[in-house]
Amino acid sequence: MRTCGFTLVEMMVVIGIVAILALMAIPTYQDKFIRDQVAEALPLADLAKPPVALSWAVLQTFPADNAAAGLPVAEKIVNNFIGSVAIQGGAINITFGNKANRAILGKVLSLRPAVVEDAPIVPVTWVCGYATAPEKMTVKGENKTNIPSGYLPIRCRS
Repeated sequence: MRTCGFTLVEMMVVIGIVAILALMAIPTYQDKFIRDQVAEALPLADLAKPPVALSWAVLQTFPADNAAAGLPVAEKIVNNFIGSVAIQGGAINITFGNKANRAILGKVLSLRPAVVEDAPIVPVTWVCGYATAPEKMTVKGENKTNIPSGYLPIRCRS
């Protein structure tokens, strides 16, 4: 008499293959969660962009710090993954803290203004992380980004 079904050996092979595939996928998901946390930080920088751009349009200089930009102190601009947002010479430095993944905890992502120096009417463009400035524009401020490139959004990579 013949029975239908799988043998124990066949089941163990299938379970082994599924386990191997799951172990290969885990690092990809962990990296995705970190990239999502970094991407979630970018809208918080939108608070600081208008006063920095306005300073360039009116004075052709950038604010030295949050107070000069008319913003609260850096440690007051926070969210679930961000510990502070600081203006330094026009650059917006986002420091990861609070509930951020330990791979980026304490790390910084910089958004730097790029301008056409002899044409202040041209709007400020923001250069994220390790990215390069558009042609004929000059990037201002120091890049303090120390997050590994693999965790950055594509537009923030070199």
